[in-house]
Amino acid sequence: MNDLCVEIGFVSLNKDGEQLCGDRVVAEQGEDGSAVAVLADGMGSGVKANILATLTAKILSTMLANSIALDECIATVAATLPICRVRKAAYSTFTAARISNSTEAEIIQYDNPDAIYLKGGKPAEYPKTAILIDDKTVYMSKLRLADSDLLVIFSDGAIHTGMGGLVDESWDRDSVAAFIASVYAPDMSAKACAALLLNECRRRYGGAALDDTTVCVLKVRKRKQVNLVIGPPANKEDDHKLMSLFFSKEGKSIVCGGTTARIAAEYLGKELKTKLEYADEDIPPEFELEGADLVTEGVITMNRVLKYAKEYLDEGVFSLPWRTAKDAASKISRLLFEEATDINFFVGEAVNPAHQNPSLPLAFRNKMRLIMELSDCLKKMGKKIKVSYF
Repeated sequence: MNDLCVEIGFVSLNKDGEQLCGDRVVAEQGEDGSAVAVLADGMGSGVKANILATLTAKILSTMLANSIALDECIATVAATLPICRVRKAAYSTFTAARISNSTEAEIIQYDNPDAIYLKGGKPAEYPKTAILIDDKTVYMSKLRLADSDLLVIFSDGAIHTGMGGLVDESWDRDSVAAFIASVYAPDMSAKACAALLLNECRRRYGGAALDDTTVCVLKVRKRKQVNLVIGPPANKEDDHKLMSLFFSKEGKSIVCGGTTARIAAEYLGKELKTKLEYADEDIPPEFELEGADLVTEGVITMNRVLKYAKEYLDEGVFSLPWRTAKDAASKISRLLFEEATDINFFVGEAVNPAHQNPSLPLAFRNKMRLIMELSDCLKKMGKKIKVSYF
């Protein structure tokens, strides 16, 4: 077992005028460093394409995750999908990636644009072998991945961009690879990379996509732990115990809440300083505390983090304002969404009377519910979460 993991992020853009996307991504990640991602592109667009893509992606991902032979996977998909009366074909194109032990990758491609492999931030070649299965030519590739390597898979809408109904022939797979290399950063998350490429495709469409467009990125990265404490414990006698456990953990530390910050400062024997600058007028400024990586206000800040987490999981949201903003909520979001793979929450159960105002939204005044919702969002991002209550 190594200290690597696979991070998966994907986003989609619907064809102009369509309510449903004709592409579908299904991704699964295992505790053992295994990962499967299938991007299927249904024939046509709209409802029928969405059904074809969904069936293909779900069947393939389930079978691949259970190590079923490729020819059986393809045969099952071919037998399951209905026949198109016009084109006399019963398929959805697809690209699938199966990764074992976070390093051994297998790519399976059928009629989608060739996947892009980035090593050291630069496009790299990889072997391809053609296999005929049920009269369909499927390409197989096997390669060994290392830390920070990327696999980028996408539907043909990503290379069929253009405005006014005309496809820009100059924007091809090589152009896509060059664009990804130009925006690549070692600390960039898979989702952020996918969103940057889709934003570029959307720009090239002029806001009116000629085809459904989906990008899925798989990134190999080292595991990193982040620890967050929010709220004082129910019993004041447990203040020292809570802080002792919290600061003994490896990884970066986030302290949320004024009272929690004062308890942390007392435990560390350091002065707690309040910053006066507002990077965002709606988010309280940070504190400074030697020994802690980030110290912020509590529920107002975390409520914004939860909002960003929900947006992050939305396949149709391409704007990631927290990636560059300097307010406390954005800094927490970067640590939790992009930097961390493993997150420990230390939640004090003391009731703060200031947060019981019935006029405030439930997620704002109920700290426990907020943490539960945020934890669920982070799990959907593929993070390993542990929540401890005090």
